[in-house]
Amino acid sequence: MSIRMTTNRDLPPRDRILETAQRLFYQDGFRAVGIDTIVAEAGVAKMSLYRHFPSKDDLIVAYLEDSNRRFWEWLDDATREIEDPAERLVAMFGATERLATSPQCLGCPFQGTAAEFPDRGHPGHQVALDHKRAVRDRFDDLARQAGLREPEKLADQLLLLMDGAWVAARMFGTDNPATGLADAATTLIDAHR
Repeated sequence: MSIRMTTNRDLPPRDRILETAQRLFYQDGFRAVGIDTIVAEAGVAKMSLYRHFPSKDDLIVAYLEDSNRRFWEWLDDATREIEDPAERLVAMFGATERLATSPQCLGCPFQGTAAEFPDRGHPGHQVALDHKRAVRDRFDDLARQAGLREPEKLADQLLLLMDGAWVAARMFGTDNPATGLADAATTLIDAHR
């Protein structure tokens, strides 16, 4: 039996719906969570949900867009003070290591989306794919700024490394192979100097 956190009833209905959906989708997946569960836990009427999110797919996209925003805020906060692009790359993996080995991390919501909606035409899959492309592009951009060899290849390798950490977090929990992630990233980056 899982214990559900209560939703903040002081939030406006749209925010309560999104907060509830975020928690449930991240914890249990999209297919396991029905609209009736979200409505009940958010404490709103079903019509209120559909006024803000005309379909479950619209709610999924809103959740993913908010997850994307939060991801970039988190990553930018973790590296804001670091000027050197290569050091910034390593710091991204230090932050990922800390998060992927923490109790609140259940993996990557974008990976979960691609697994539940493998059709690339699904709106959720599109948001997830755009997110992963943006992460790879950030790695490529920083590798170029650092003057590293084969920046595109390095960006691909770093994306696989980061995604592996998210999978490890979901699969193993806090005691997972993401420990040492920053060292692995450093090894890859050094190989491209």
